[in-house]
This record gives sequence, structure tokens and C-alpha cells, in this order.
Amino acid sequence: MSNILDYPRLVFVLSFIVLWGSAFVGVFVRKKLGPLDEAERDVFGFVQTAILTLLGLLIGFTFSMALGRYDQRKNYEEAEANAIGTEYVRAGLLPAPEATEVRELLKSYLDQRVQFYTTRDLMQLRQIDIRTAKLQDDLWSVVEAGAAAHPTPTIALAVSGMNDVLNSQGYTQAAWWYRIPTEAWGLMTGIGIWCNLLLGYGARRGGKLLFLVVPLAVALSFFLIADIDSPRRGMVSVRPINLMSLSQTLHAQ
Repeated sequence: MSNILDYPRLVFVLSFIVLWGSAFVGVFVRKKLGPLDEAERDVFGFVQTAILTLLGLLIGFTFSMALGRYDQRKNYEEAEANAIGTEYVRAGLLPAPEATEVRELLKSYLDQRVQFYTTRDLMQLRQIDIRTAKLQDDLWSVVEAGAAAHPTPTIALAVSGMNDVLNSQGYTQAAWWYRIPTEAWGLMTGIGIWCNLLLGYGARRGGKLLFLVVPLAVALSFFLIADIDSPRRGMVSVRPINLMSLSQTLHAQ
């Protein structure tokens, strides 16, 4: 099922409209309840500053979380390429028939891993996942057969390398699944709405253009966080440069 957070541009538009509208709701409430007197304005300014500071801290922490997850996806892409490349070399330790088969399967497997990073189509992604699982079963079966026929420490290196290949795919998948919690988004949105309500309520005049500043800044922050945290639909995405480089090298051989 589609998630709105997978569409950063939509996040920007909706958050800007909601936050900007909240400022005008604050103006409406002020007109109904009456403006603040000078005795209340100092306390109101203190509360408004505290809420804006809290919102800034939440946005900063969430942005840091999104960057951390992005770096994790990059590191796992590099680790996955290293694991596949190492196993391609170690496959030479297997008996000749198994070695040839494993290397051909690894080339096909590598192509599927590159497609996993580059595709944006969910139907195609399902097919990639199915083919990847099938290739993993085939790779393990070949290595397992070779190890059963020749249970030596040398063959064990090839088995260990294949285990790293399979594990690296699982780590990558987990890094793409785990995102910023919905509760964190809800908290940021709620506090952002309150900030703009207070902005409208505390304004001495209408100032429609001034009401654009905070909603626009917060909406842009939400957009960037959602973009970085969306591994498949964001503009800031992980390119499988290590996997593609390895694929070119192996296919050239």
C-alpha cells in the first residue's frame, strides 16, 4: 500500500497548506477572543519561543535520523558489492563444475541487485525479489553440493563467502524497510500546527505575507527529510555505483 511519505513533493504541498492554514486559524481565534494585552504578551512570547525551539530541535533530530539511515543504506550497498566480489573470487576454490556455475549465477544475481536499487516500479520490484530469492537458493544449493562432496577447509571459505553474500542482502533489505517512525512525523506535524496557530494568534496585524515564512521553512524541512528517508522515490537516493562497477568488471571477464 502506498505511503504518503514516499512522495516528498506531496508532503511539501500538504504540509505547507496545513501549516499556512493554521496561521489563519490563529488569526480567526484572535478575532473571536480578542487580542492579547501587554501584560499577557510577554508570557505569550516566551511560550511561542519555547514551542518554536522545540519544533526546531525535533526537525534537527529527525533530519539527523534520516541522514543516518541514508548513510546506512550506502554502507550496505558497498558491503554487498564487496561480499559478491569476494565470493566470485572464492568460487575458484570449488571443484571446476561448481565454480563455473556459481560464477555465472553470481553474475545474474548481481544484475538483480543493481535492478533492486534502480527500479521505482513496485510490480517490477516484486519480480526482482522473486528472482533474487530463486538465485539465492540456487547459489546455496551449488555451494552446499560442492562442500558435501569435498568437505575441506578450503571449500569452507567458499561456503563462508556465500553466507556473507546472502546476509548482506538481508541487511540491505532491512535498511530499506526501516524508516522514520510515523509517530515522529505526527509529533512534528502537531507541534508545527501549534506553532503556526500561535503565530497567527499573536500577530498584531494580518500580515498574510509574513505568515508564509514559518510554514514555508517547516514545509521545506519536511520535504527534505521525507526525500532522504524515501529510498526509492526520493531525489536523494543511493546509487549502486559499487554494484554497477563490479557488474561491468565481471561481465567483461
